[in-house]
Amino acid sequence: MAMKKVGFYCFGIGVSTILMVFTACQKDAPNAEKSVQEIKTEGKISDIIRSPITAEGPTDTTNVAKMEFEEAIFDFGEVDEGAVVRHAFKFRNTGKVPLLINNAHSTCGCTIPVWPKDPIAPGQAGEIKVEFNTKSKADFQEKPVIITANTYPSVTKVYLRGNVFNKSNNH
Repeated sequence: MAMKKVGFYCFGIGVSTILMVFTACQKDAPNAEKSVQEIKTEGKISDIIRSPITAEGPTDTTNVAKMEFEEAIFDFGEVDEGAVVRHAFKFRNTGKVPLLINNAHSTCGCTIPVWPKDPIAPGQAGEIKVEFNTKSKADFQEKPVIITANTYPSVTKVYLRGNVFNKSNNH
């Protein structure tokens, strides 16, 4: 008799879960009926994340965000292996719309960028802070920081470069 009660209880939970999922999906159904244009114009995010490339016409390189860096290459000179090189790449949004950086990364885990997550208004400045750990590195090093944003082109690169001396090799 106890087994029948447990089975009925589990069946009831399963049915309740299915009904909750079904009704949750129905709440979203009105959005599914809207056209892409209606959804785009409802929120302000489309003003920030705006692709300058469309299928309808020529590439728009005028009404986009633009990143203008004070320097695209930072030469850190000469450091001993194991040092951590830190630098802030300063930039200004010289475009006509807010700048939104989607991602910044390097080709190596030894180089870590930190970028602003909030939009940078036209005319405003920002910076991307980068740390390069020289542990297990030697000789000339050039580390790119690859930035993806709502700019044209969408990818911008800045570089850390310099020489790393390994004391054990007597450079």
